[in-house]
Amino acid sequence: MPDQAHFWSRFAASYEEEFVDPYLPEVRSPLMKTLGRLASRDRTAADLGCGTGPLLPWLAEHFGKVYAVDFAPGMLMRARQRCAGRANVAFHESSLTDLSALAGRVDVAVAVNSLVMPDVRELEQALLQVRATLRPGGCLVGIVPAMDGVHYFTMLLVDRALATGMPLDKARQNAAHHAEHHLYDFAFSEFRYQGLVQHFWQPFEVRYRLRRAGFRRVRLARVLLSWKQFGIRDEFKDQPPPWDWFFQAEP
Repeated sequence: MPDQAHFWSRFAASYEEEFVDPYLPEVRSPLMKTLGRLASRDRTAADLGCGTGPLLPWLAEHFGKVYAVDFAPGMLMRARQRCAGRANVAFHESSLTDLSALAGRVDVAVAVNSLVMPDVRELEQALLQVRATLRPGGCLVGIVPAMDGVHYFTMLLVDRALATGMPLDKARQNAAHHAEHHLYDFAFSEFRYQGLVQHFWQPFEVRYRLRRAGFRRVRLARVLLSWKQFGIRDEFKDQPPPWDWFFQAEP
């Protein structure tokens, strides 16, 4: 598979325009409320797969020490720009499959849309590495893209087409077009876009893989996205939007 760090670096300048943004004001997410409960100037946080760094300024204000980790140099360049003058943020160019430099140093690990390796062996290695970074009493919080959210959006599109009198086969074709099914491998939960390959998650898999990595307490909640992030939105404004999955996990 081509070097994914290269492709992520290429998208660094336009990341907010190209991908679903979990930090939009309209998004309903438990992430910040959870981090607020966990934050302390006596604690160390790690933003694992920090990307362009949208979360880093907040972490720097609420934690004594922050590690910002990403494997894409282009992403880290933008993250450094966001954190100019913040002396308590340390940057590491590294894959999440090798976090040995942070072993036993982290109280709160954060992984927002970064646990997306298409190779599940790498995904499980990353989870083991994340667990090894945690001090006793530490926890992992994160967001992962939801494959079942794509199925939900598809359902709404099919029903919309059927309501116009469209035959079922045409309604399905219409839904597949608007939900961009050509970008997905639904059997293996993959999303492919201009060289990037991302793993999407089912809720049962979140619990399953976290527990295989040694996390025993796992809490899930939906991150309700904004209809503004989807090409068709006004017609579904009275329906709940698609979602991603938030999780909090402790060893």
